[in-house]
Amino acid sequence: MMKDIATPIRTKAILEKYGFSFKKSLGQNFLIEPNVLSRIVDHANVTEKTGVIEIGPGIGALTEQLARRAKKVVAFEIDQRLLPILNETLAPYSNVTVIHQDVLEANLMEAITEHFNECEEIMVVANLPYYVTTPIIMKLLEDKLPLKGIVVMLQKEVADRIAANPSTKEYGSLSIAVQYYTDAKTVMTVPKTVFVPQPNVDSAIIRLLVRDEPIVELKNESFFFQIVRASFAQRRKTLLNNLVHFLPNGKELKPVIEATLAQVEIDGRRRGESLSIEEFAKLSDALDSVLNNA
Repeated sequence: MMKDIATPIRTKAILEKYGFSFKKSLGQNFLIEPNVLSRIVDHANVTEKTGVIEIGPGIGALTEQLARRAKKVVAFEIDQRLLPILNETLAPYSNVTVIHQDVLEANLMEAITEHFNECEEIMVVANLPYYVTTPIIMKLLEDKLPLKGIVVMLQKEVADRIAANPSTKEYGSLSIAVQYYTDAKTVMTVPKTVFVPQPNVDSAIIRLLVRDEPIVELKNESFFFQIVRASFAQRRKTLLNNLVHFLPNGKELKPVIEATLAQVEIDGRRRGESLSIEEFAKLSDALDSVLNNA
């Protein structure tokens, strides 16, 4: 069995050999605890039928654990300085392809078609750079990729927001956006001590299983998200107040908004954080009908 990359000693030796210094701007924090990595792979339920997309492989610590169990791993790395390191550390694994590209600019559907035609399912598994966690997750979901799920390590606070329930302080437009597409669950908390360099906050692993159909049926998806964003624009304001101030032409539409809230039996004095996804769907469908027929 190969020696794991993710031990403090091996990580240090690799970084020293290549004179690698961490770039804060890329949010680089490498895991130095093999047990945590193998638990990430467990939570993703990776088997020899799975194709895995990894984002930000670093020096290959998680990539290696994935490669040992998956059919195929495609890793997107933005930092050119890591390419020669990955070339060496992942040399034993013929089922890994590293693509030097920012995943936010990548055509993932193309990569899936090219690399995963022999895989029965596709998972995204990654230790995500904290500064781009939300854009990456939203791209994966909005691109409507044929994914079974996403298992990622991210800042604990963001994981709490994604998996939050209504009427909690963590619940917001991010919770709704992700839960619309997936069943979200935080599966593990990870202390900051198992990273180099140590981040300032603890991390968590979240598992997002992609729904066959979004959780609610909508007449107009983009309008639904517009309503959700407006409803959380100022958390302390009432739902009615936020809709009037943050929807286009909201002030002129105030009587319509009030009448629609009454029609769907949602009290405009409630706050956005108290509404379930189903209530937002009911409200946005009703408003959409009224405004399009106005």
